[in-house]
Amino acid sequence: MAWGLANSKQPFLWVIRPGSVCGSEWTELLPEGFNESIRERGLIIKWAPQKEVLAHESTGGFWSHCGWNSTLESISEGVPMICTPSFGDQRVNTRYLCHVWKVGIVVENMERKEIDKAVRKLMVGEEGEMVRQRMMELKTRVDCSIKEGGSSDNSLHELVNLIPSV
Repeated sequence: MAWGLANSKQPFLWVIRPGSVCGSEWTELLPEGFNESIRERGLIIKWAPQKEVLAHESTGGFWSHCGWNSTLESISEGVPMICTPSFGDQRVNTRYLCHVWKVGIVVENMERKEIDKAVRKLMVGEEGEMVRQRMMELKTRVDCSIKEGGSSDNSLHELVNLIPSV
């Protein structure tokens, strides 16, 4: 995974949470020479406020397991996704993101060449440009639905009005 990201030659922020790999320190598993190879374009940290990172203008993509919260946050900010689902709703979300809405790129296996290819495809490829454009269109639709009088706003008001009658 690390070398695939490094080989893409794209700038990145990578959050590796302490304890995400049992029995290892948070940077202990990075391959030898990796930090030197990414020094000018990569930053590895323990934690970041995900919503703020996604809202930052320099964020060009979001590599995610595609849980529902991460999916909603990414769509709400108009950030296209690289999808690596593991279980549960992640696979269904990935299917919608990549094959229905076409606002994400799925990584089929965690080989360095596949990761490099997916990152480049999203960040500098023609397909990535189309994915970014579709994601901005989806973001616009979401923005319209959550503003006052939008479909989500109306549904929330209907639910609030229904609760006392139950």
